[in-house]
Amino acid sequence: MLDGIDFEPVFFAPFVSSVMTVETNWVDYNGRLQPAYYSLLFDRAVEEAAFLVGLGPHPIDLSGASFFTTESHLRFLRDLRAGQEVRVTLRLINYDDKRMHLFQELHHAREGWTAATCEQIAQHMEPESRRVSAFPDEMLERLALMKAAHRALPMPEGLGRPVNMPIHLS
Repeated sequence: MLDGIDFEPVFFAPFVSSVMTVETNWVDYNGRLQPAYYSLLFDRAVEEAAFLVGLGPHPIDLSGASFFTTESHLRFLRDLRAGQEVRVTLRLINYDDKRMHLFQELHHAREGWTAATCEQIAQHMEPESRRVSAFPDEMLERLALMKAAHRALPMPEGLGRPVNMPIHLS
């Protein structure tokens, strides 16, 4: 495994993850992917994309910089079953000196339909202190490059959608 990247990454719009397969032990008694594993698939895609910025298990400067999710909103649009191959597309919607706002879509890898979406806020942290901290300058530069590439994309369906249902007082 690489200790870091020694090249200038190219940020495609959107970022597209590696192909992943829905595992048999991830499905419930109805043969449907359990909700927790949708999150796992999204997490794996975020790790791939974050690597290009210098975050995760193999940071660019080996400082141990990492990130964690502080808020997430999943929408389940279509069932997935064991053995199906999927990909995640990811867009960097926004960022500041400590946070990233990401929007992801989980697609059937061959047919292209969308099974789920995930919108999340992730924060940069120093693993030793377990505290939120500012991104190093090099990571901010890469986030700027990623956002510039993703800015050309249309806003995704469901972005900023609240979890809500009418409250009827009776």
